[in-house]
Amino acid sequence: MLGQIAAAASGRPAGALGRRLAREPVVLVALLVLTLLLGTALVYDREWMSAAALALPLLVGGLFLSVRALAWVIAAAAGCLLATVVTVDVDARFAGAAVVVLITAAVSAGLARSRARLGLKGTMGDSMLVDLRDRLTAQGRMPDLPRGWAEQLVHRSAERASFSGDFVVSTRSADGSVLEVALVDVSGKGHGAGTRALLLSGAFGGLLGSLPPEQFLPAANAYLLRQNWPEGFATAVHLVVDLASGEFEVRSAGHPPAIHFHAGSGRWTTLDTEGGLLGVFEKDVYEPATGRLRPGDALMLYTDGLVEAPRRDLVDGIDKLQGEAERLVTRGFRDGANKLIDAVASSDADDRALLLLWRT
Repeated sequence: MLGQIAAAASGRPAGALGRRLAREPVVLVALLVLTLLLGTALVYDREWMSAAALALPLLVGGLFLSVRALAWVIAAAAGCLLATVVTVDVDARFAGAAVVVLITAAVSAGLARSRARLGLKGTMGDSMLVDLRDRLTAQGRMPDLPRGWAEQLVHRSAERASFSGDFVVSTRSADGSVLEVALVDVSGKGHGAGTRALLLSGAFGGLLGSLPPEQFLPAANAYLLRQNWPEGFATAVHLVVDLASGEFEVRSAGHPPAIHFHAGSGRWTTLDTEGGLLGVFEKDVYEPATGRLRPGDALMLYTDGLVEAPRRDLVDGIDKLQGEAERLVTRGFRDGANKLIDAVASSDADDRALLLLWRT
């Protein structure tokens, strides 16, 4: 009978996923046997065995079984409790333990159902989310730069969540002479924005470098409009740098302005550009700001979580960022992104990202 139950609980999917899911019948049979053994011990020796022990197979089942398979374990545990009530006298101690078992069954069923929403069983749901997070992090890594160039990219998510609504996609041209970077801030923060950022990072990463620079933001805008998300807008800043000459173009889609440090004058200046939010207007024009990074120069790209704060205007936040950046001039830009975030926006109320690119 146990073999029939196990066979009915799962199919035989193909591939690596199938091999992992094929283990479920073994787990189910083992948990049913354990539950029946615990139930038998409970009936014959209640002084030694507590009914609360039946919670153990339920907890394990919630982690490793599908909802349908877990139902067999819950039914077996309920049958053991009922058999105990029928065959022996129960007391308040047994009633309390039975309540614990029933609560555990409800929690385990809820856990199994939440995993079923991902289409995966056992701990594979968590593994998938961790893998997606790692892929997003890997995709945001900057490519290696030639001698004479350096960068630091820092992400910090709201409330130290695993996912962030801020992400970076970057690439170098086939001959390595051109660097393209897009820093994107998806509406919302934390996990809510992080799920949208996972999708957009893959899409924007495919667009970056595949289109002429002037077409990247219009294509990203069109992609977002097609999603029809209730809260689906985003801001972005797109940087294109010629690594041989240092000439660059910056385009913005409703994003805080990039900031350029001129080593010759020792001043930081904002690069104001025009362009609407992504995912709002069907047709928009993204005019570039141009310049040149000479040896000793630097460029900052950042998200609004770095400069916005309650009771502080965006312009005041940018001024504060520039003021703190002045301190880097004498000390050098190495690890400057971390220092700037600590000084300007140490609170984790919002997602924050900052890219600092400089020539040595």
